Amino acid sequence: MEIQCPRVLLRPWRRGDEPALVRHADNRKIWRNLRDRFPHPYTARDAEDWIRTAEGQGEPTLSFAIVLDGEPVGAVGLERFADVERRVAEIGYWLSEAHWGKGLVTEAVIAASAYAFATLDIDRLHAGVFEWNPASCRVLEKAGYRFEARLRKSVFKDGRTIDRLLYVRFR
Repeated sequence: MEIQCPRVLLRPWRRGDEPALVRHADNRKIWRNLRDRFPHPYTARDAEDWIRTAEGQGEPTLSFAIVLDGEPVGAVGLERFADVERRVAEIGYWLSEAHWGKGLVTEAVIAASAYAFATLDIDRLHAGVFEWNPASCRVLEKAGYRFEARLRKSVFKDGRTIDRLLYVRFR
């Protein structure tokens, strides 16, 4: 499954993406804004493991590379919930620092959100943003998400306990 956006392409991760993935993901500023399962430093082994995991996810595609000029420069992904939250998914994303501030990740979030509502049996998408990342809040707002809640002292990252801001978009 590929999704063409105005300036970027969303496509599944594949073998051969590893060097670009390491080049763009091995950045403390990116790691600082993501869950701890995203490693830092980001090594070739991490890239190989991620590509293998992404390839094994099957259909529908839930993890996309954000591709600019033929090279993966970031990611956008969906994580489905289960049980009573089975109609809910979380969206997450990152982009190479070299491409920050250009609206590329906003394009990717808009496209991935539309795909999620068209493909998955969900009514709600949400995203959590660490309190120190106002740029990510703007991405979500431009993509049609609305601020729902401040989860006070709910995240421990980079040696600090901080607030997580919850943004939501409904079908």
